[in-house]
Amino acid sequence: MGKRHLLNVFLAAGLLSTTASTPAIAAELGMGLRVGEVKQESAIVWTRVTETAERNWDGFRDPKKREPRVQEFTPPTVKVADRDGNMAGAAGEVRLLYGNGKSLSDAKTTPWVAVEAKNDFIHKFILRDLQAGRKYYIRVEARDSEDAPISATTDGSFGTPAKADDWQDVSFGVVTGQSYWDLDDRRGYHCYPAMAKLKLDFLVLTGDTVYLDSESPRARTVELARYHWRRMYTLPRIIDFHRHTPGYWEVDDHDTYVNDGWPTINAKWMQPLTYKQGAKIFREQNPAPEVTYRTIRWGQGLQVWLVEGRDYRSPNTMADGPRKSIWGKEQMAWLKRTVLASDAKFRVLISPTPIVGPDRSNKRDNHANEAFAHEGNHFRQWTADNKLDNFFVCCGDRHWQYYSIDPKTKLREFSCGPVSNKHAGGSPGHDPKIQPFHRQKGGVLTVHVTRRDDVSKISFHHRDVHGAIVHTIEATTEKLR
Repeated sequence: MGKRHLLNVFLAAGLLSTTASTPAIAAELGMGLRVGEVKQESAIVWTRVTETAERNWDGFRDPKKREPRVQEFTPPTVKVADRDGNMAGAAGEVRLLYGNGKSLSDAKTTPWVAVEAKNDFIHKFILRDLQAGRKYYIRVEARDSEDAPISATTDGSFGTPAKADDWQDVSFGVVTGQSYWDLDDRRGYHCYPAMAKLKLDFLVLTGDTVYLDSESPRARTVELARYHWRRMYTLPRIIDFHRHTPGYWEVDDHDTYVNDGWPTINAKWMQPLTYKQGAKIFREQNPAPEVTYRTIRWGQGLQVWLVEGRDYRSPNTMADGPRKSIWGKEQMAWLKRTVLASDAKFRVLISPTPIVGPDRSNKRDNHANEAFAHEGNHFRQWTADNKLDNFFVCCGDRHWQYYSIDPKTKLREFSCGPVSNKHAGGSPGHDPKIQPFHRQKGGVLTVHVTRRDDVSKISFHHRDVHGAIVHTIEATTEKLR
């Protein structure tokens, strides 16, 4: 039970009086705000009302990274409220101001909305009246109740994509593997302030944003799963970054449920939490849409596709063949149709898992593995048959960086690598016949689309955790170099 709730109980019972000496405990916005799903006319603004402005810096931390897999569930003796990085939610109301002027003198204001415990005191503002190619400034305000004063505010900004027939230089980042146990700084990962300096238009988080199943405490309840998201998104560096950089959140295995999981998997070591609950919590805890495969156009130069690799997949253990799929029939048809329909100068598919690889021989979870060879071969060949020369793949999931070229189809893939060096590892080794670049370290992949003197160019930069470029590939609409 939180301090603010206890205070209200004591006041109602007449055990305390509201005198000048009574400490005021009012609604806070300790997790800031995050903007997601930015399109020409729409965006989602995520926020959460909290009891405190700071995370629990001195809470309990489990002594080991991983717990043994035990099928019988025993509730943990340590409460979530007492754990490292937790931030308790609180009842209250929020509203959003948004406009094109930094002073917000021209701002539109949403109605006040109450947050509730059933949604973890979260609210997502859905904006549908934005203009393409514009800078927006935003402010979230919080209060305890209708009669209470505003007690907390948090500001931010973001830009919307230009229309398809207007040019816009665009820069974005791709990350994966946010292991809380492999943080390289107590305030958050080094790569977040490094990315902030680049003033990216957006960030794509390709999944494994948290590790529900493989980092203590194992998220075997809804509250423990929510705690994993809280301790990640109360880190100051991450809060500061997302105030001014919108994101697109993709889902993968660890941040939905279990390693290499699928919807019908019987993971007794994670129960009573279910796959369905884990997928719902992902959407609750992020400014993400309900349907998580989508495509976004950023002006004449760029169109990106974000695919869903968990909700529609066949069991990994199923025999491979035409009926076995990661994406499912409907998503595959959508992907092919929209890629061929695009007239963007550059087309980039961002996948939670590899499509080219190579991967380790013992893995069976992605299109680069033998377990999904039929669909992987089919899609790679489809890109070659349709001569998608300005089509590229960026992927997450793997704990090393690489640039690969499929020997048969010439499909090009960039792996971003994990966000910290401590989380890097597991590479099968460097195969120079397939990979011009291979690096078993952490960092971020940044992609930049520019036009100078009527020449359109896309640049892929592998960067280290401090933002320094370690590898570059560039392409114009005419050639790769």
